[in-house]
Amino acid sequence: MIEASVGPMTSTESPLRGRLEESDAGPYLPPIIQGGMGVGVSGWQLARAVSLAGQLGVVSGVALDTVMARRLQAGDPNGDARRALEHFPVPAIAEQIVDRHFVAGGIGRNRPFRLVRRLRLGQRPIDVATTVAGNFVEIFLAKEGHAGKIGVNYLEKLQMATPAAVLGAMLAGVDYVLMGAGIPAEIPQLLDDLAACRRGGVRVDVEGASGDADYKVAVDPTDFLSSGTGLERPRFVAVIASHVLAQFLARDPVTRPDGFVAEMSVAGGHSAPPRGRMVLDEDGEPVYGARDLLDTDAMAAIGLPFWLAGGYGSPEGLKLARDLGAAGIQAGSAFALCAESGIRPELRKYLVDAAKSGGLRVRNDPVASSTGYPFKVADVPGTVSDAAIYGDRKRLCDLGYLRVPYVTPGGDFRYRCASEPVAAFVGKGGKPDTADGRRCLCNGLLATVGLAQRRPGGYVEPSLVTLGKDLSFLAELAGGADEYPARDVVAYLLSL
Repeated sequence: MIEASVGPMTSTESPLRGRLEESDAGPYLPPIIQGGMGVGVSGWQLARAVSLAGQLGVVSGVALDTVMARRLQAGDPNGDARRALEHFPVPAIAEQIVDRHFVAGGIGRNRPFRLVRRLRLGQRPIDVATTVAGNFVEIFLAKEGHAGKIGVNYLEKLQMATPAAVLGAMLAGVDYVLMGAGIPAEIPQLLDDLAACRRGGVRVDVEGASGDADYKVAVDPTDFLSSGTGLERPRFVAVIASHVLAQFLARDPVTRPDGFVAEMSVAGGHSAPPRGRMVLDEDGEPVYGARDLLDTDAMAAIGLPFWLAGGYGSPEGLKLARDLGAAGIQAGSAFALCAESGIRPELRKYLVDAAKSGGLRVRNDPVASSTGYPFKVADVPGTVSDAAIYGDRKRLCDLGYLRVPYVTPGGDFRYRCASEPVAAFVGKGGKPDTADGRRCLCNGLLATVGLAQRRPGGYVEPSLVTLGKDLSFLAELAGGADEYPARDVVAYLLSL
């Protein structure tokens, strides 16, 4: 086995623990789970607002090391990141992160952000610790000052970040972990191991590796806590698109989650490709058929709670989901466009106005994401959905969250991304047609929440917006107002 992990560090005991309240009837099952969207769209402010409204607030767990680092470099205006880091269980690490990234007053409009080191096997201890700290900060702030429930949403494709990210969330007392965009079979065991203060890890898919090679990334909680301290184990909800996958995960105690979110193809962000051969319609979007329909009777028969997502974000949708045996729904887009969303205010206003007038199109783009999964992209002028903006952007991969490890025919270990320069990708063994049309999700999604990288010559990375295809909720929620709060979304969904 080839393994990468955090090295020894001096630690102190964290006073923070998750507080999952259960009754004799079992755990509380919220009727509404807020979607964990984008990079920073579902930030701590949104998750906290939803939790205060009595539902499950969820932060996006993607790239939280970079999000924290850039907020610090932008001056951390309200002191939120630094306040959270004051509670991090290893003060020396928190001090090192602040010393490296915090800039009083911010770096200025024309200076680039300092990068965190890209994910890789065999990361330096401080790089893994920065991932731990970034996740800790987001969950700490989401949970600060109230007793509501908070979850975090991860992508299975980001395997090299998963153990450190999950540990950081658990150190801050996260109540739920959600994961999709893959088959999250190893997460229940990871949660068990970390909760027991045992070394925990996941396997990493490495293209071109021999069949007997076993690559793994792992983290040891005792590098951050006193040995034997223990952590509260969060509940795990697997995000799936098929009852077949749900049945597969549920049949073995080692892989069985505590519940499921079943996403339909209209849900925002990544979606599972159609089963069978990919066929595109006249607009270039994947065609889903009868084989892709969710069997809710089969889901109910599994015996685990499930929530429906994608096209259920309405009072009628919530009622229908419950009638079909679900515990409730996951709603994303209504929260993504609310006042507490991380989307830049001027961009969010444009999206709301365009959607209300019927002028906002959301495409299920089969090639935008380097993961190979279809990805919802909103057509917005000035973003990378605009062909001219896409064509003018110089391709590069300086963040690398979606890059893939591979082994060359000669046995060398390297990384590639279908969104990097085509010549570089092909030179690493990638197929040219695989690179066609790929957008840099990492840079685009960070730009959407006001953390765009600045390039030489004054170039600023353009945004990329992802939403669900069903925006019918806006007629009720937005009306004539410029914005609406998260609590109004909750009230609207519970109005029947």
